[in-house]
Amino acid sequence: MVKKELPLAAASVRLRRPSGRLRKDRGTSIAEGTAAASGQAAPGPTPRTAAYEAVGSIPPRLLGLRAAAAYLGVSPWTIRDLEADGTLRRVNVPLRIGRELRKLLFDREDLDQLVDSWKI
Repeated sequence: MVKKELPLAAASVRLRRPSGRLRKDRGTSIAEGTAAASGQAAPGPTPRTAAYEAVGSIPPRLLGLRAAAAYLGVSPWTIRDLEADGTLRRVNVPLRIGRELRKLLFDREDLDQLVDSWKI
């Protein structure tokens, strides 16, 4: 006798997982979460999860406004003032012809040099 799949069985398995979108740093893929919810053995890491794990261990060289402020331990407004004074240079990322990325990005090495220049 063939066992029939209930119409809402897949939805039931899906609803047992935590709500919301899976985070990259969580380390589980959708296939692993579904297998764990259904009681099956989870397959090995997918190539996509392995890529996230490899990239997650490398610190970014370019930091946004808030990340640069957190890196230096100052307010984001202080970073804006340093950039406006010319003390701290931002990285201009070119996009299309004549356009640049509007996001404020700062090089981690420039931040380290700035701290070194502040030392007495």
